[in-house]
Amino acid sequence: MEVERAEHFTTIMSTSTLNFRVTGIDLTGYLVKDTDRALAFYRDVFGLEPTRLYPDGGGAEYEMSDGATFGLYNPEGEFPFRAGTGVMLAVDDFPAAVSHAKAHGVPVHMETETPVCFMAMVEDSEGNHLMIHKRKAV
Repeated sequence: MEVERAEHFTTIMSTSTLNFRVTGIDLTGYLVKDTDRALAFYRDVFGLEPTRLYPDGGGAEYEMSDGATFGLYNPEGEFPFRAGTGVMLAVDDFPAAVSHAKAHGVPVHMETETPVCFMAMVEDSEGNHLMIHKRKAV
């Protein structure tokens, strides 16, 4: 395996001979305990409206303008609830998005600037951690 080192990241070049390749991420999402509360959170804090609602409070999906899909799923006893982390929501105005979240009482656990982006870790209504994220121009 060949590793390329750069100032701020490491790229691993695979030499494996798989019969397939990962071509992208189809969907990313979180589990929720209270679907209505979670839908209200993502609507009120981020202005997101679902493009698909599942019956009986099972959850929702949001199609983003870049083609990505974000989902909220209520396991309702099918499997145990576990709060997650890992979603970075891209915003066009980082200070405005963070300010709006704070004005809605959203816990902001961290704000930082890196050489390539601005990030703030926040907590949704279900205890999931996510990032408000803004890439810098290249």
